Amino acid sequence: MALSSFAGGRLWGARQGTGRPWVLALPGWGRDHNDFASALAGLDAVALDLPGFGAVPEPPAPWSTAEYAEVVVAVLDDLCERAVVVGHSFGGRVAVRLASDPRVAALVLTGAPLAPPPGRALPRPPLAYRAGRMLHRAGLVGSDRMERLRQKYGSDDYRCAREVMRGVLVKAVKETSEGAYMPALRAFVEAGGALELVWGEHDRVASLAGVTAGLQGLAGGAVGPLARAARAPALVPTGAGAPRRSFAPKGPDRLSHAATA
Repeated sequence: MALSSFAGGRLWGARQGTGRPWVLALPGWGRDHNDFASALAGLDAVALDLPGFGAVPEPPAPWSTAEYAEVVVAVLDDLCERAVVVGHSFGGRVAVRLASDPRVAALVLTGAPLAPPPGRALPRPPLAYRAGRMLHRAGLVGSDRMERLRQKYGSDDYRCAREVMRGVLVKAVKETSEGAYMPALRAFVEAGGALELVWGEHDRVASLAGVTAGLQGLAGGAVGPLARAARAPALVPTGAGAPRRSFAPKGPDRLSHAATA
């Protein structure tokens, strides 16, 4: 599939359908637009490559997810007025940063590490790594030795990334541990936004319980308006699986325009 440019040439992605898009899909860490090819079939949609992945170069410095959103938000200009934003994993973090934009009517989040498990902090790096990092910063441990420590103790995503993207990942993990995403997500639902959470049954990285705990007290059900109006089960990458939970918007169905656009 031929790619199209967005955001003044800063982003690239694939268009689906023949009408004005009403779905924007953001892939996970290390992934690209191809993850959504079958999920978006038959819909008017855009699936992006995020900076550092697919056809889009790395950012000039380690960006926060808010900085990613500052670039991605321009793509909403190409979508219908009431858009559905789908975010998988890292893309889910960016999607939450977009939620304050009034053009976003609904979010579909899958496997997005937005919050630690209830009552638990994210694990710290091992002591040997933290000691090596401190000595490296003091000039007492060389770069080669420090890289061996990164390869030994870092996550798969971290080990496979280059320097700038490692910085992006570190920032994103810190944002999760500091609870940076949940106030914005809760405010989105409280303001009438529709939210669908779709998690892999065996996902041990992104805590669904942490997200639902942060949304405690909001209206929820087994299937909400998003699943009926916007075909939410089809808007997630292959293999996302279950369980799922919907949070209903207040008042009239905010997706009526997007579902028929």
